[in-house]
Amino acid sequence: MPGRHSRRSVLAAITALPLTGALGACSGNGSASTRSGSSSKSGTKGTTTITFWSALRGSQQVVDEFNKTHDHIQVDFEQVPSGTQGGYLKLSNAARAGNAPDVATIEYPQLPGFAIDGVVRDITSMIGDDLRAKLLPQSLGQTTFGRRTYSVPLDVEPMVLHYRKDLFDRFGFEVPTTWDEYAELARAVRRTGGGRRIAIFPTDGMSQMAAWCWQAGAQWFDLSRGAWNVSLADAPSRKVAAYWQRLIDEDLVYCNSSTARVYDAQVAGGLVLTRLSGAWDAGAQMKAHPEQKGAWRIAPLPQWTPGKPALGTHGGSTFAVTKDSKHPEAAMEFIAWQVAHPDALRARLSSGASSQYPAATGLVPVGRAAFDRAYYGGQDIYRLFEEEARKIRDGWVWGPRMTATGFVMQDAFARAGAGSGTLLSALRTAQDGTMPDLKALGLSTTPALDVNARTLTGR
Repeated sequence: MPGRHSRRSVLAAITALPLTGALGACSGNGSASTRSGSSSKSGTKGTTTITFWSALRGSQQVVDEFNKTHDHIQVDFEQVPSGTQGGYLKLSNAARAGNAPDVATIEYPQLPGFAIDGVVRDITSMIGDDLRAKLLPQSLGQTTFGRRTYSVPLDVEPMVLHYRKDLFDRFGFEVPTTWDEYAELARAVRRTGGGRRIAIFPTDGMSQMAAWCWQAGAQWFDLSRGAWNVSLADAPSRKVAAYWQRLIDEDLVYCNSSTARVYDAQVAGGLVLTRLSGAWDAGAQMKAHPEQKGAWRIAPLPQWTPGKPALGTHGGSTFAVTKDSKHPEAAMEFIAWQVAHPDALRARLSSGASSQYPAATGLVPVGRAAFDRAYYGGQDIYRLFEEEARKIRDGWVWGPRMTATGFVMQDAFARAGAGSGTLLSALRTAQDGTMPDLKALGLSTTPALDVNARTLTGR
């Protein structure tokens, strides 16, 4: 039946090719046939009502704009909690009960798992060439497994450097362009006293660590040899772990959760001078700390090799049509509008809580015009995001059970932050914890255990 595949067929598709290897063969203009299921209903006068769940900021404004301008489709929106124990757990439970929403927001790392579990449907034949042509290839590649596409990317979020310009000016600091310069700046910040640190190492930061390793050339998951090669402690990842371990050991960074109240207090109190996060975080900062208007600016992320710039992404979301949708064509029409229509981006930015960099890059001028620059002292942050997005290194692959990998990694990071173990041992623990999940799915795996490095370090 169109749109629905067995777990075995999805596993075969995901194993067949790296995610980015299928872009040229995925076009299609047909549509999937309607399936039985729950969550959508046809109203009076030919109106189709679909349901939409999302944790994204600004979604209510987007839905309101869509409903105001569309008579034949209306969207019933529910804001769900973010995180694996929030909206994702709710989505999994709803899918098991057969009443998942028509459209669900799913971040890139979680998409392979939802595809394998049959929660989202194959929408390859429902995405027309015109929509594909509007999307940044790196973003569409992250939603395409084998020759099948399972969601449509909304945004792609290059990691950038957010910094307190007022404090940089007060202490005479220069914006670092390399990671060596960043480490020297961290020491200078420490010397100012007052409990200031250059940043936090996020103990809940699997996605941040992934972005740093991605930038450095790591490849945590690789499908090029027809099996899942898992290497969370490859050479680039070991370099990144060693770098941040030095900053922790020298007491140059705070070591705590990025979602805890303590971090909010650190930012509010001017104790943290930089934040390393995706483009989306500009809007989040503006919403969380309006009192710091004018204090922040954004710069490119420091590089390992300035002549060969590279970046990973931090954040980013996609829209999927679930297996339970009774009106997948209407769901896709809503998704396409959300992703590619200027009014959708204007509506999301009107919330004052979003600064997404659109995967449909033709909307960048819309974002530039709609975003209030006053918080960042008039800086054209969208021009910067546009420049940085070109540096995203192609070929990164998310594993099929990143939620489980993240739980193990974050627990190990917390222990390392408390002095029990190291960041490198945390990466290896996460790799060891990932393998049983992949094998339980029936996947062919080839772990890369960097035996030489373990022997040399004894860790």
